Amino acid sequence: MSAHCQVTGRQPGFGKSVSHSHKRTNWRWDPNIQKKTYLLPSEGRRVTLTLSAKGIKTIDRDGIEAVVARIRARGDKI
Repeated sequence: MSAHCQVTGRQPGFGKSVSHSHKRTNWRWDPNIQKKTYLLPSEGRRVTLTLSAKGIKTIDRDGIEAVVARIRARGDKI
């Protein structure tokens, strides 16, 4: 599963972790990605989205219909 949110666009952050001795190691900080299925009443079907925790809160606030319309307006396929 790709660590990329379909609603907010959040993706992994990359950088270095620096120890006390100043040795640097590569790190990847992944967002909290979940797969969630929603019922889309206007189409009478279910859609499964890959979302971050903030993306789930956005759907709770705005509604699934509005969020799906925004995703489609961007040109992404659901």
